[in-house]
Amino acid sequence: MILDIFCEIQRADPKWSREAEKQLIFDTLEQAKLADETGYDTWWQVEHHGAVEFSLSSSPELFLSLVAQNTSRINVGHAGVLSPFGINHPLKVAERAAYMDIISDGRLQLGLARSSGSEWENFSVDGDLTRQQTTELFRMLPQMWEETSFSWKSDLITIPDINVVPKPLQRPHPGLWLTGTSPDAFKMAGELGVGGIATTMLWPVAPIAGLVKVYREAVGNCAKPAGRFLNDKFGCFTFVHCAESRDAAIESRAAEAALWYVNNAPVIFRVPRPALMTAVRGVQPDQDQSFRQYTGGFVEGEVDPDDPMPIIRMLNRQYLGMELDPEEVFEVVSGVDSCIIGDEETCLTKMQKFADAGVDRLLCLHQFGGLSQERSLASIRRVGENLRSQIVAAA
Repeated sequence: MILDIFCEIQRADPKWSREAEKQLIFDTLEQAKLADETGYDTWWQVEHHGAVEFSLSSSPELFLSLVAQNTSRINVGHAGVLSPFGINHPLKVAERAAYMDIISDGRLQLGLARSSGSEWENFSVDGDLTRQQTTELFRMLPQMWEETSFSWKSDLITIPDINVVPKPLQRPHPGLWLTGTSPDAFKMAGELGVGGIATTMLWPVAPIAGLVKVYREAVGNCAKPAGRFLNDKFGCFTFVHCAESRDAAIESRAAEAALWYVNNAPVIFRVPRPALMTAVRGVQPDQDQSFRQYTGGFVEGEVDPDDPMPIIRMLNRQYLGMELDPEEVFEVVSGVDSCIIGDEETCLTKMQKFADAGVDRLLCLHQFGGLSQERSLASIRRVGENLRSQIVAAA
């Protein structure tokens, strides 16, 4: 299993300011430089809009260009470009990706994401069309990168004859990926012959293994990939904080930072918190149906601070603003096999579970919640220098 880094450009900060935004962007660039030095394979950058301190990655192409110019070997990955045409026109996706591939000297990996919730609303996107648009974009991109005369006409979009320039440096083209959460998303990725990238939001590894199975079956039957080659790899993002000891992991409050991420995601992206909690319980919800059921908010009475499931109980208590004991939170989060927080031995054991589930690439989120720059850098270094070779060797 290959170790990558996944990045939101995130820091929970009650005193948010323009100066704090600048500091966070340059702190994140420092992390990317360290990831390059310590052997991670790919730096993956998201695209979000209006996400405040949850994610400053509203211009991922610009940040990835900075990463490319300040590193020498790490691949730069976009996971993913928001694929609805009302957010990113296909021509611009192709052009910007080609530029990134050139300035990185052929180090680009390109993922697409349908997005959801607030981002559909902010750009007046019809969510019912996003699956079709994503499929068409995957089929358009290789043609735009390869042909000197490209045109497209469908019920969704018309593009007159054009030579899309520049062309990517990689031949035939950069690797293509689809990010998603539902079985349907990974069936789609497999059928298109592109890589799949899943996420864990404190839900168990077992449902991820289920998504891997869906993907493997679909990609195994892919006779005609959207790209010029079959990308049959499966990646997964998760929280990672590797500390020098158990006590140091507790002191970092990384477990609470992971809770913060999960509690804030549905608020920022205006998607249903109950659906997310269902996934934390180990039941993967249907993504599209969950979005349609969203009602715009949840009253306090719907959040039980004494839920019988420990991880839901901790999430609910933080959501309600209750005081938490760091050691109790750490113990509860330690019981979630997908959340990799602890000392080196603990982290290595949990990473191996992803490898056993069939995950080819683990996208480590080291910068999340209120973790300090110093702690994030230390975790990146510890995993890169001490664990990366072990997990690769084990695979």
